[in-house]
Amino acid sequence: MDVLPLVALVAGSAAIAGAARRTSVPAPLLLVAAGLIAAYVPGIPDYTLDPHVVLPLILPPLLYTSAVDASYLDLRANARPVALLSVGYVLFATLAVGYLAYLLVPDLPLTAALVLGAVVAPPDAVAATAIARRLGLPHRITTILQGESLVNDATAITAYKVALAAAVGEGASWGAGVREFLLAAVGGVVVGLVLMVPLHWLRTRLDKALLQNTLSLLIPFVAYALAEQFGASGVLAVVVVALYLGHHNTQVDFATRLQEHAVWKMVAFVLESAVFALIGLQLPFVLRGLGEYGVGEALLYAVGVFVVVVVARFVWVFPSTFVPRMLSERIRSREPDTNWKAPLIVGWAGMRGVVSLAIAFSIPLATHDGTPFPGRNLVLFLTFTTVIGTLVVQGLTLPSLIRLLRLPRRDPRAETLAEAQAQNEASKAAERRLDELLADERNALPGPLADRLRSVLERRRNSVWERLGGVNEATGESADATYTRLSREVIETERSVFVDLRDRRRIDDEMMRTLLRRLDLEEAAAYREDGEG
Repeated sequence: MDVLPLVALVAGSAAIAGAARRTSVPAPLLLVAAGLIAAYVPGIPDYTLDPHVVLPLILPPLLYTSAVDASYLDLRANARPVALLSVGYVLFATLAVGYLAYLLVPDLPLTAALVLGAVVAPPDAVAATAIARRLGLPHRITTILQGESLVNDATAITAYKVALAAAVGEGASWGAGVREFLLAAVGGVVVGLVLMVPLHWLRTRLDKALLQNTLSLLIPFVAYALAEQFGASGVLAVVVVALYLGHHNTQVDFATRLQEHAVWKMVAFVLESAVFALIGLQLPFVLRGLGEYGVGEALLYAVGVFVVVVVARFVWVFPSTFVPRMLSERIRSREPDTNWKAPLIVGWAGMRGVVSLAIAFSIPLATHDGTPFPGRNLVLFLTFTTVIGTLVVQGLTLPSLIRLLRLPRRDPRAETLAEAQAQNEASKAAERRLDELLADERNALPGPLADRLRSVLERRRNSVWERLGGVNEATGESADATYTRLSREVIETERSVFVDLRDRRRIDDEMMRTLLRRLDLEEAAAYREDGEG
């Protein structure tokens, strides 16, 4: 196996994604554009999406890292809109796109058209949620988009299997389709429920962060493979396990959490960068496969499919937002009021992604009777153009639309106040516990060390309140920001001394690493992450 193309793909996509952070263009869009350009650069190898790699090896870790970071409580509070989008909308889009393609493309059977509908039905919310967080969209919209992206792949894959069975001649009926859908959904949830408690128990019993994080890397693949083995939804199994582990993440030790956060952040960055670059790199392969369809004719069909994909989302989102509120007093009392702006954003944030392409590439070449699968090459092309079209058109305009609508942003001051109040309560409880501990003669400490413990608690409590106060007129910093900056300057000075002592053979490398590790932990404690890391 030639690993050089794989290394080049990962390195190149990571470099482009890193450069995108210095621009206003979302990284997924820049990566897709780079892939489209690179596809025609001489010497660039062919990168063909293999569904046997993407679905079992790339999709599970991306789902896992997103679900672990998601809030189980927020998703539960928004279960109705999330379910309506991730299940209802995907099925509606499958039927709407499938029927339009059946009417639009001559000689395309309805079953093959429904396969296309299922393939392009699930939005990929990676780009949308990244834009939502960066522009400070209301928390509920971000939660709904994230929740939709966790479950909609399972709905689309199951709908695809049902439509494909009919298209290849397995004689699937509506009843059989419903049974398969329920089996996949219920089975995936059951597998996740069965795995989540034992896996969490095992995580808390392993006494080394390295072992715990090795297990963490294996969990999504195990959950996905086991569920698929039983004919259930591997997507739902991964999501259920990840939500449970993320909700109970406080029960593992701090070293595991620090290491796990860094590991999964790197994994997600590499995989997301690579898959968006891969989307653009598929263009030559897709065009070569058009066969009997001319490019102009295929582009006409592509415009039609793109329009119905966009319109169908609005047709579903607006009624599913307002009709339940009109019919149920309970919903009106439990959920915050909304207007037309929020569903407009959710409707426009329907970009498609690599899962759609991976499913499309898994369409067999022939049916059961040996005849070529009807319109397979055209389905691949229409999937590709839909993915590219939604990423470019919707992805580029979504930030401007958000700014134009002037949606209420998050209130940083209110969030800081809530953080300060929570920290104040925690610090007071910790001080009471510290007094109890120091009153026991078995915990006797010299005065300076006891004072140091108290000063750390005081510092932690005051730091958040200081962010609410004034700023330094000379630097524009809060007292907390100045303290953090000076702490890091002092730590960096100590670090340089340790390196110099090692270079002069005053201490050996092992001792230097021990001392540097201690400084790293102190710096991590002093540094408040601002969102990018």
